[in-house]
Amino acid sequence: MAWDFETDPDVQRELDWVEEFVRDEVEPVDQVIEHAWNTRDPRRNALIRPLQERVRERELWACHLGPELGGKGYGQLRLALLNEKLGRTHSGPVVFGCQAPDSGNAEILAHYGSDFQKKTYLDPLIEGDIVSSFSMTEPHGGSDPTGFRTTAVLDGDSWVINGEKWFSSHALFAEFLIVMAVTEPDAPPHERMSMFVVPADTPGVERVRDVSVWGHEESVGTHQYLRYTDVRVPVENLLGRRGEGFAVAQTRLGGGRIHHAMRTVGLVQRAFELMKRRAVSRTTKGARLADKQLVQEMLADSWIQIEQFRLLVLRTAWKIDKHDDYRAVRADIAAVKAAMPKVLMDVSSRAIQIHGSLGISKELPFGKWVMESFHMGLADGATEVHKTNLAKALVRSTTPDDGLFPPYIGPELTREALGRYAELLAEADEVDPVAGGAA
Repeated sequence: MAWDFETDPDVQRELDWVEEFVRDEVEPVDQVIEHAWNTRDPRRNALIRPLQERVRERELWACHLGPELGGKGYGQLRLALLNEKLGRTHSGPVVFGCQAPDSGNAEILAHYGSDFQKKTYLDPLIEGDIVSSFSMTEPHGGSDPTGFRTTAVLDGDSWVINGEKWFSSHALFAEFLIVMAVTEPDAPPHERMSMFVVPADTPGVERVRDVSVWGHEESVGTHQYLRYTDVRVPVENLLGRRGEGFAVAQTRLGGGRIHHAMRTVGLVQRAFELMKRRAVSRTTKGARLADKQLVQEMLADSWIQIEQFRLLVLRTAWKIDKHDDYRAVRADIAAVKAAMPKVLMDVSSRAIQIHGSLGISKELPFGKWVMESFHMGLADGATEVHKTNLAKALVRSTTPDDGLFPPYIGPELTREALGRYAELLAEADEVDPVAGGAA
């Protein structure tokens, strides 16, 4: 019977090294750089690149990718254990070469890219020399990609792209964008779109607006509102086949959702650590905060939520490894994605409350994490969509009952039980309950 909550000793030793490395070397970097994704920032490069080299030397670089791509080929369960160590920091995923959206874009290029695309875009992306952007969402589209309007029309040996994209994360730094556009307007909804690699400096790619996010102290917003006007890319920049855009997208979105959750485990664990430290350090009216019952309730509720969420994430990761197919675990991934924002919101909010006015100041990160919970509720699909998808999956395999009353009401269950045990009950009724012998 394989049901185990222990980590292999060799793996645990690596995790212990990662935890110490992240705390001692990576977390301090977060205090002095603006954005870990900005490969054009000399201050960032001076601090992060030496750390990346140490990760490579430890053979922990890009563990989500297979050995043929320079990674370790970790399964999702092992990635979950690694990512919860990295998720407590801003720079950690970049230092270990597994940051979004680049990790998902690398998976797309690995699965669907041509040899030329892999050499030109995938290789430098894996090396950490460049970053990329996933340009999918549209201003009017929201959570319904079947209503996207950006088009790509074949014109000779080029695709011509026209349309607008909203919130293309890190497009400010990106060397290339992966763009979803309608190429088959008359096909069924999920077969209308295709994916393309678009170099960021292609004529016609316009930065309409630099979009900032609350809680992110950036001099310039990194999530771009982009407009594509007669953007021409070679025909070979198509990723996969025509009309295969949704399938290509799911290559990255399934993994992206669970990886967000893995990192969030680490983030809420850090919030909880700081909450506990404050509770045992701060006194009021002659007693520690930790001795106040309402504070104890906040600590208990937070621990329970974190452990429940972490186990759900780990079990989902285990199921992905078992089935080797994100589609087979869609309901579990939807559940993880729906649970994630609330856990982050609840734990961060309690951490603020226990820290008092210091908690709402910019001297602590909790306010940023509260806002990040809303980000997590929207990134890679809104929470409401995932809850709906989960509910649909749950009821699909459930058979409806016939009749006015359900068959599990008490009278019906009693009738069935009496019929099942009729002979035994009849024999028992023939026994004198006082004498214990035959009547």
